[in-house]
Amino acid sequence: MADAVATSPEPDDDAIRLLSGTQKCAILMLLLGEDEASEIMKNLSPREVQQLGSAMYSVTEVDQRTVNVVLDEFLAIIKAQTSVGLGADAYIRRMLVKALGEDKAGSVLTRITPSSSAKGIEILQWMDARSIAEMIEGEHPQIIGLIVAHLDYAVAADVLILLPENIQHEVLHRIATLDSVQPEAIEQLERVMQLQFQANTSLRASKIGGVKAAAKIMNFTQAAQETRIMKDLLKLDKDLMVAIQENMFVFDNLLAVDDKNLGVLMRNVEPTDLSIALKGADERLRDKILGCMSSRAAAAIVDEMEAKGPMRVTEVQEAQKRIVAVARKLSDAGTMVLAGRGEDYV
Repeated sequence: MADAVATSPEPDDDAIRLLSGTQKCAILMLLLGEDEASEIMKNLSPREVQQLGSAMYSVTEVDQRTVNVVLDEFLAIIKAQTSVGLGADAYIRRMLVKALGEDKAGSVLTRITPSSSAKGIEILQWMDARSIAEMIEGEHPQIIGLIVAHLDYAVAADVLILLPENIQHEVLHRIATLDSVQPEAIEQLERVMQLQFQANTSLRASKIGGVKAAAKIMNFTQAAQETRIMKDLLKLDKDLMVAIQENMFVFDNLLAVDDKNLGVLMRNVEPTDLSIALKGADERLRDKILGCMSSRAAAAIVDEMEAKGPMRVTEVQEAQKRIVAVARKLSDAGTMVLAGRGEDYV
C-alpha cells in the first residue's frame, strides 16, 4: 500500500498551465470557506457569479499540488502589489486601467476623482440586463443609446438584444455616433432613471460611446443577431456600418496576434469552445493556435474536433464569438494584447 502511494503519478503540468484565470479563482474560493466566499459572491455581477460557480464545479477534483501552485501564484501577485502611500493617484489610475481597460477606466476616474461627484448612473452596473432593458425600452433611442454606452460591453450586448428589434440598429447607430456627452444630457439620463443624486455644477463632459464602443458591443452579441442588426444598420447608415465592422475584432483576426499573447488566450478559453471554433477556422489560424499549445493539449483538441463530426455553422460561429469575447476581456484588463481590427499600437 505504501509503495502504491509513493509511486502515484505526479499531476499533469500541462493541466496546471491550462487552468483559466476563472478556475484559479474558483480554487481560491473553495479554500476560503462558505462565509468568506459568499461575501465575495455578493460583490460580483450575475454573469460573474454564474461563471465562477461553474468553474468551482470544474475544479473540485484538483490535487494538492495544483492547489499549492495556484496559492503560490496568488501570493506572488499579492506581494508584488504596492502599499498605500505616496503616488496613490498614479497607482489608482494604473489599477483601474489594468482592471477595466483605458476607456472604462477613464469614465470611472471622471466620476470618482475629487473634482467630480458620484452619479446615479453607477447603479446601472448593479442591475441585470433585463431590468435595464425594461426600464429604458420606452425611451427615445438617443437616451437608450446613452444608457447602453455606459454599460460593460457584455451587459450592453445583452441589453441591446432585449430591446425591441425594430430599434436595435438605431440604438447602435446612436452609440456609434456618440462622442462627448454634456452635463445636460447626463441630467436627463438621471431623470429617466428616476434616481436622486446631489447636484453638481462642476460636472464635466464624459467621453463615452463612439464607433469602437459600438464595435465592442457587437463583439459580444450572438452571430445571428449581429448579422440582423448590422443589416438593418446598413439601410440606416452604410458608412457607419462599415466603420463598425472595421473596428470589430473577429476570430480570424487572431492570426495577427503573436504567439505569447495567443498562448495567454488559450489558457483562458474553454477547450470545448476551442475545439468547435477551430472546425470553421482557416488552416493557417488553426495551425498557429495549436502551435501555441503543448503537444498533449493540441492533440486533445484535435481528437475532440474529430469526435464531434460535422457541426452547424451557427454553432461554430457562436463558439468563435465566445472566444473573441474572452480575448476582449483579457485585452481590456491588460492581460493580453490584441493586434487586429479596432486596435491602435505604436
